[in-house]
Amino acid sequence: MAQVSQTSQVAAGAGASGTSGPARPPKGFRSAELGWPRLDLIPHPPRRLPLIGDVLGANARTPVQDSMRIGSSLGPIFRRKAFGKEIVFVWGAELAAELADESRFAKHVGLGVANLRPVAGDGLFTAYNHEPNWQLAHDVLAPGFSREAMAGYHPLMLDVARQLTDRWDAREKAGRSVDVPGDMTKLTLETIARTGFGHDFGSFERSRPHPFVSAMVGTLTYAQRRNVVPPALAPLVLRGATRRNAADMDCLNRTVDDVVAARRAAPGPGDGDLLDRMLEVAHPETGERLSAENIRRQVITFLVAGHETTSGALSFALHYLARSPEVLARAQAEVDQVWGDAQEPAYEQVAKLRYLRRVLDESLRLWPTAPGFSRQARHDTTIGGEHPLREGAWALVLATLLHRDPAAWGERPEEFDPDRFTPSAVRARPAHVFKPFGTGARACIGRQFALHEATLVLGLLLRRYDLHADPGYRLKIVERLTLMPEGLTLRLTRRARAA
Repeated sequence: MAQVSQTSQVAAGAGASGTSGPARPPKGFRSAELGWPRLDLIPHPPRRLPLIGDVLGANARTPVQDSMRIGSSLGPIFRRKAFGKEIVFVWGAELAAELADESRFAKHVGLGVANLRPVAGDGLFTAYNHEPNWQLAHDVLAPGFSREAMAGYHPLMLDVARQLTDRWDAREKAGRSVDVPGDMTKLTLETIARTGFGHDFGSFERSRPHPFVSAMVGTLTYAQRRNVVPPALAPLVLRGATRRNAADMDCLNRTVDDVVAARRAAPGPGDGDLLDRMLEVAHPETGERLSAENIRRQVITFLVAGHETTSGALSFALHYLARSPEVLARAQAEVDQVWGDAQEPAYEQVAKLRYLRRVLDESLRLWPTAPGFSRQARHDTTIGGEHPLREGAWALVLATLLHRDPAAWGERPEEFDPDRFTPSAVRARPAHVFKPFGTGARACIGRQFALHEATLVLGLLLRRYDLHADPGYRLKIVERLTLMPEGLTLRLTRRARAA
C-alpha cells in the first residue's frame, strides 16, 4: 500500500513525503532553473540539444530506467531537461538524508502525482501540503491501521489468499504456469477492497481484469504520458488518450460511488473498517467530518495505492525467490518452523517470519514499486554544502538508485541478498537509505498493512509450493508511475508437506 514517473518525473510521486509546506499550491510545473541558482554545478547528460533538451537516447516508456542509467554515470545529483522542463534528481545517500530532514523539506506534489489530481483530488496521496483535508483524513483514518485494526483484517486477508491458492492449485495440477503479476493484482485488489470497504470485486472469478483495474492502469499510464509529451503538443498527440482517460476516470468514480452508496444503504452498524471511519467518524479534536467528495477521493486513493504497489512488491519477491534456490529453501524452512502444524497462521505468527521479511525488504530495495518521491525546500537552504535551493525549489529522490548507492549498500548493490537486512547490517548503514514507502509525516499511511499482507501471502505460498522460474525469462520492468515485472510466470509443484 505504498504510494505510487516523473520525467517523467520518474515515478516521483509514488512515494509520499513531507508535512506542511508553502501556504499556497505551486502554479503548474516549476522548472529547476527557477529554484536552483547554481544549476551549473549539477551535471546533465552530454548531448543536450537546444529547445528539446536531453532527449537523445531517451525512451518515453522507461523514464525511471533511463534516469537510473544516466544517474549511474553522472553521480549522486544530476539534472535532466526535456522541452523546457528541467528536473534535479538526487540519489546519493548523504544528499537524500538532507532531503529527508522534515525541518528543511516537505513533500512536493510532483508532475506525475499532480496529473492524478483530476481523479484523486485532495486524497491522502495527492493533496498539496496546504490543503486541510490531508490532516483531517490522516487523523480520522490512522486508527484504521492500528495493531488492533490489523488483527481484525487478518482473517479477511486469509480468505482472499485461499482464493489465490485454489487458483494456483488448479494451475499446478494441470501443469500450467501462473501469471504472477496478474494474480497478485487480483489478490491485492480484493484484499484492500474487502478489508477497507467490505466490497468484493470478484476478481478470481473473472477471466479478464476487473474494469476498475483496467481503468486504474489507464489513468496511471496517462499520467505518466503527460509527463513526457510537450504541453504544446499534448492536445494533438494525446487527443485519443485524453478521451480514454476521461472514460477511465468516470469508471473509477462510478465504481467508488456504488461502493459508498451500498454502505450507506446497509442496515445497522458497520464493522468499523476504513469506509465506516470515513462515513461516521469525526475528527477527535475539531469534530470535522470528511465531505462526500473527499470520501470518494480517499476511497479511490486507497483502492489504487492499496493494491497497485503491493502487487508489484509481491511479484518482484516471487521472481527473486524462484531465482535463488538457497534463499527459497531458507525461507520455506522458516515458515515451516514458525507456523508448525497450523493450517493457517495466527496474526502474531506473521511478524515472526523475520527472514521472509528480509526477502521482501531486499526485493523492495532493488525494485521499490514506488520508485521515487519529490521534496521541496521549506525555506532557502543548501544541500551537500554547495547546492543552494530557494524556498519552494524541489528535487526528485530516485529511490531505485538510492537503494543501490555503493556508499550505503557495498560493492555489489545489484545482487539480491536478504541478509542486507539483518539487524546488525541495518544498524551499520546510514539513515534514510531505504525508502520504499516515502519519507516523513506523509510517508505511506498503509505501510504496516502492506507489509503484513505481503509477508502473510509469501509465507502461505512458500509453505505450499516450490517455485520454478522460466529459464528463458529476463526481468523486464513496465512503468506506469509504479513499477511491475512484465510477463513474469512461474511453474509450481506442491511441496510434500503441503500435498
